[in-house]
Amino acid sequence: MKRKWLFLFSFLVSVLLSACSESSEEIKKERFKIGVMLSDAGLGDQSFSDIAFEGLEKARDELDITFDYRELEISGTYKQGLEDLMAEGQDLIIGIGFTVQEDLEAIAKAYPDQQFLLIDAESDLPNIHNVTFKDDEGSYLIGALAAMKSKSNVVGFIGGVNNPVIKRFETGFIAGAKQVNPDVEVLSVFAGDFGDDQLGASIARDMIEQGADYIYPAAGFTGVGSILAAQEAGVHAFGVDSDQFFLAEDTIVSSMMKRVDTAVYQAIEEIAETGALSEKDKVLGIKENGVSLAPIRVVSLTEEEKKLLEDVQQKLADGQLIIK
Repeated sequence: MKRKWLFLFSFLVSVLLSACSESSEEIKKERFKIGVMLSDAGLGDQSFSDIAFEGLEKARDELDITFDYRELEISGTYKQGLEDLMAEGQDLIIGIGFTVQEDLEAIAKAYPDQQFLLIDAESDLPNIHNVTFKDDEGSYLIGALAAMKSKSNVVGFIGGVNNPVIKRFETGFIAGAKQVNPDVEVLSVFAGDFGDDQLGASIARDMIEQGADYIYPAAGFTGVGSILAAQEAGVHAFGVDSDQFFLAEDTIVSSMMKRVDTAVYQAIEEIAETGALSEKDKVLGIKENGVSLAPIRVVSLTEEEKKLLEDVQQKLADGQLIIK
């Protein structure tokens, strides 16, 4: 009799365990898998890649998705990193930054049924969805702020590489500065590199020697070097992509917030809810909360300066102010 009950008990336990196992497996299969190829500087750039990763982590925590990622330093090439992610059966593969575009398009052509998202560049391929930003709008505000507070009447811009995306930063910064003060001198240098902090520091020092007392880098880790050089010299600087105040708390006046984290999170949220991305080309500016200014610190604005900055921001959001 005892053997009979033991047998029945064992049988029930095995059935329950099997059901739990199947249930867990079904849940596991239902979780969306996101693959990410990070931009060239990778994690630790304290800028573009890091803020994108924040969006990923938020999606993991709030949307019950899983993700894997590749960095150029590890994969060797973007193509290899993307192929690795494809082999894992991701539901969505995201390329972070314009430098990924060429290899992402090659992979997308080879896998026409796979969904891809390209951040900060535009592809015409039907299975690649794009998110770009109105970098010139946020940079216009930075330029206006720099020109209204500069004592030397000289401000500087440092770009990572000279391409359409970084040119938007430069164009906006110069236009904003000139709008506030037509006589301000704007120094501009493209470093040709997003990952060289020593080069960024060297360029910043050259600008400071020419009189620049406000420096705006849009150059990833290269820009970090320029910010630290500005702090060492006792002049002001601006952060980019994320709020970089923590890098140089005596120097960073504000940062041009480029909400890559929001773009990543929103895309993952949509695909988790519907299984597909609906919008082929999404452009995020001030109106869409895609770009904005971080809190203004270190310096004080008069009521007149605050009003001017608020008016400029509103006109950009309403489309009344066109940047050229």
